[in-house]
Amino acid sequence: MTRKNYLFTSESVSEGHPDKVSDRISDEIVDEFFREGVKAGIDPYAIRVAAETLCTTNRVIIAGEVRGPHIPFERIAEIARKAIRAIGYEQHGFHWNTANIEVLLHEQSVDIAQGVDAAGNKDEGAGDQGIMFGYAVRETPELMPAPLYYSHKILELLANARHSGKEKGLGPDAKSQVTVRYENGKPVEATQIVLSHQHIDENLSPADIRRISEPYIREALPKDWITNNTVWHINPTGKFFIGGPDGDTGLTGRKIIVDTYGGAAPHGGGAFSGKDPTKVDRSAAYAARYLAKNVVAAGLADRCTLQLSYAIGVAEPLSIYVDLHGTGQAPEDKLEAVLPQLIRLTPRGIREHLQLNRPIYARTSSYGHFGRKPEPDGGFSWEKTDLVDQLKSHFR
Repeated sequence: MTRKNYLFTSESVSEGHPDKVSDRISDEIVDEFFREGVKAGIDPYAIRVAAETLCTTNRVIIAGEVRGPHIPFERIAEIARKAIRAIGYEQHGFHWNTANIEVLLHEQSVDIAQGVDAAGNKDEGAGDQGIMFGYAVRETPELMPAPLYYSHKILELLANARHSGKEKGLGPDAKSQVTVRYENGKPVEATQIVLSHQHIDENLSPADIRRISEPYIREALPKDWITNNTVWHINPTGKFFIGGPDGDTGLTGRKIIVDTYGGAAPHGGGAFSGKDPTKVDRSAAYAARYLAKNVVAAGLADRCTLQLSYAIGVAEPLSIYVDLHGTGQAPEDKLEAVLPQLIRLTPRGIREHLQLNRPIYARTSSYGHFGRKPEPDGGFSWEKTDLVDQLKSHFR
């Protein structure tokens, strides 16, 4: 029996969190390969990138496998510097201009390439084996879990204020967490709010950070969610002056729950950032979210979890699984048959349908890959609800 009354918590981290700095650099590299590939006349379907980044005290190491246009390592290092500068790191211990950046990219393995590339009558295969999940729930207009959505929103508003110069005392590194009380299965109240935010003025106290941040937190959350019973934890360690990679090492792909559904849904384990869309860890997770969101948007369920599975070198998914969590207005087995008719779920089919061979990835690296607005240049195309009419026609 599904519980109706409970507490659930999700966290988010800012673009200046060490792991997110690494994600941003890796995704900037993916974007650059697509941009330079167009200039060089290279088929975007032939581009391969798997870039991993490590950030620590005034040092960045970039490693991985690539195929596509020739991009000098000096250019890769410059891309990393620009990303660090855009985030806002100009502090002792991690500065965009003085960081030591080492690039160790090399050519993609020919063994992997022969399994992934199309040849003769063989379709393009998946870049690896694995399972991917998509999820949507009728808790926010964006059909995202409320605790994660509002955790992201808090940090995004604070980051915008920092970048605009309105809040000069804040640093780039931050974490948020919201505990939500559910009543009859619906989110109704924030019982606990946690914010740890770096400050560039060493003398700022937790009370000062609360004074600065509270208006943005209240703006982010629904109006009646903060009550006299809401418990606040603002910079609970007492001080957060040393932040970013100088305070904690960052690695690409270490915030996969923040990137997806905040723990409200299963995760297949694969990270997104730094990977071109032949890697089904990324593209199939986007497709799964796209399908789950359209199922909920079509009124076929209030909640939908969708799983896809793949084998390396094999084009078609091995399995498709749909769970409507007892909220469905359509048979789950029929949905499993219908959904692959709406979008071909091969790596190439997903890339074509969602137009993923573009430089659209750096913007996904913070504040979630899901629950965002589709953009005119193809960014966040997996958030469209353009399958609703087709879905409704199958289940009249």
